[in-house]
Amino acid sequence: MKRPVALGLAALLLPALALAAQQEPPVQAPQRPSRQYSIEQFMATTRVEDASFSPDEQSVLLSSNETGVFNVYAQPTAGGRPTALTRSRTDSTYAVAWFPRDARVLYTRDQGGNENNHLYVRGLDGKEKDLTPGKKLKAEFAGWSGDDSAFYVTTNERDPRYFDLYRYDAKSYARTRVYENTQGFDIGDVSADGKWVGLNKSNTTADSDIHLYNTETKQTKHLSPHQGVASYTVSSFDPESHALYFLTNDGGEFTRVARYVLATGAIEDVERTDWDVMYTVFSKRGKYRITAIDQDARTVIKLYDAKTNQPVALPALPEGDVTSVVISPSEQRMAFYASSDSSPSNLYVHDFTSGKTTRLTDTLSKQIDPEDLVDAEVVRFPSFDGMQIPNLLFKPHQASAQAKAPALVWVHGGPGGQTRKGYNAFMQYLVNHGYVVLGINNRGSSGYGKSFFTADDGKHGKEPLWDCVAAKKYLQSLPYVDAEHIGIIGGSYGGYMTLAALAFQPDVFNVGVDIFGVSNWLRTLESVPPYWASFRQALYQEIGDPKVDAEKLRAASPLFHAEKIQRPLLVLQGKNDPRVIKPESDEIVQAVKKNGVPVEYIVFPDEGHGFTKKKNELRAYSATLAFLDKYLRAQAPPANN
Repeated sequence: MKRPVALGLAALLLPALALAAQQEPPVQAPQRPSRQYSIEQFMATTRVEDASFSPDEQSVLLSSNETGVFNVYAQPTAGGRPTALTRSRTDSTYAVAWFPRDARVLYTRDQGGNENNHLYVRGLDGKEKDLTPGKKLKAEFAGWSGDDSAFYVTTNERDPRYFDLYRYDAKSYARTRVYENTQGFDIGDVSADGKWVGLNKSNTTADSDIHLYNTETKQTKHLSPHQGVASYTVSSFDPESHALYFLTNDGGEFTRVARYVLATGAIEDVERTDWDVMYTVFSKRGKYRITAIDQDARTVIKLYDAKTNQPVALPALPEGDVTSVVISPSEQRMAFYASSDSSPSNLYVHDFTSGKTTRLTDTLSKQIDPEDLVDAEVVRFPSFDGMQIPNLLFKPHQASAQAKAPALVWVHGGPGGQTRKGYNAFMQYLVNHGYVVLGINNRGSSGYGKSFFTADDGKHGKEPLWDCVAAKKYLQSLPYVDAEHIGIIGGSYGGYMTLAALAFQPDVFNVGVDIFGVSNWLRTLESVPPYWASFRQALYQEIGDPKVDAEKLRAASPLFHAEKIQRPLLVLQGKNDPRVIKPESDEIVQAVKKNGVPVEYIVFPDEGHGFTKKKNELRAYSATLAFLDKYLRAQAPPANN
């Protein structure tokens, strides 16, 4: 899931393989003085994302939460203050694209986190128009036509389960339906000439197919018949509409780039690596091809001359996450965001002619010295069965063998998500206040190959959880960790893992923090949004079918074992969450309170599945720290080892 902070039950699609031998505990860095910062100081940091060049390339369209709620801004490429183009005070609004020929802009927003996003246009007069009006529909931008005379939009207005593809005239906004989706496909990409539509089809969370739809003949062709488990995903058409580029791990562990030649039907490998490729896309005129690689929890960007397939030199990028890489229409500039563990995302523009790279934003709070923040170390430990588990380890500056620190196992969303390099304000806030944080990539996480990714299938509440238990033992081996004060925290699927840990391993962790987490798989799987229909069977294959596997799902659901929970619990929940609905949290809180266990519960009335507003982040993060200080830092009884 793109928008909310680092949560995402919809991320059940990405792949992972255990690597490397067990590492020795990381070498303890020399202790240094470190100033502690308040939550208000952390929240003075600005989040920025999205990028689209204006037609004259003098500005980049971006989203910023500078005011506390995301709005759309025009950032001059020469530097200086951005200009606000939207001024919402309630619902977060996100940039989509500048029109290729004038100063109109497209953007999107939902209502209070319900994920029913509409697509809006800001006209030349500054007035807003909803291009996808109606209730209970979800719409997404799907790209521009090759000649820029039109753009594509997907909506589920005809059938809440499936997304149809529409072509909008760029002048009049008149639309025609290009593809009526009756078979549960997901729209991948549309060719520049408008003749072809690349379609994705999920079979399981690890197995998928691609199809090709001809808009002239109305025929659909299956491009990826295969044996065994393999992932096929549409990436992009080339600008000349000669080939469909796609990602696949068929015949291997890692996702590579291949292409289907439209004229001949030939399938050719394009790019292989020893890590999973995340995407490959082209610049507008086809001069460049950009590939992103998930290399040990950080993004590595590769740039190629699209004609020769030879690498093009890139500017030095920070070790962290690089996102929203966009080549300008003239192909003379490149915009991108870069962040490190100790630096939030900032927008950069690189000029290919001069070789100059300019940073356009400065998002870290002026009150925070980045030297007081912490860079994570990639570490691995063997789990209960010897499988190597990769992690990101954050060690507070003040922690030492003489001043041992309490610790947290941090579980990502998914289950197919990944804890990645890059700035995480929540993690940094807790680390700054003296908590060791181990961001675990338990089996089932993406980014480490097919075998690792599928190692949790049908085993939720068991093997992936046992990885978290092994993570506790790893933390206890570190000389600067207080071995008797270790908790678990997570969002979405990570929230489920937190509840599962307290219910199924009740003596292991001292406390748990559940953020939008599943407590009852039966209800969650029955109440998933209708627009997940194309993915529903894959979800059932991964976790269980509520009609067939009811007993199995009850056994894996913490709600039905809540009487075993004896450790303090904090639960955070968005009222409008369409993925993990509010009753999931209501009922686990009620059940655990019957045990006489300390339970704190906060509901955010204007959030969905994640945080999009600063005021809610401030409340959630500060409440979490207060809870941990009260129940984990010193007062909690030691857990059995």
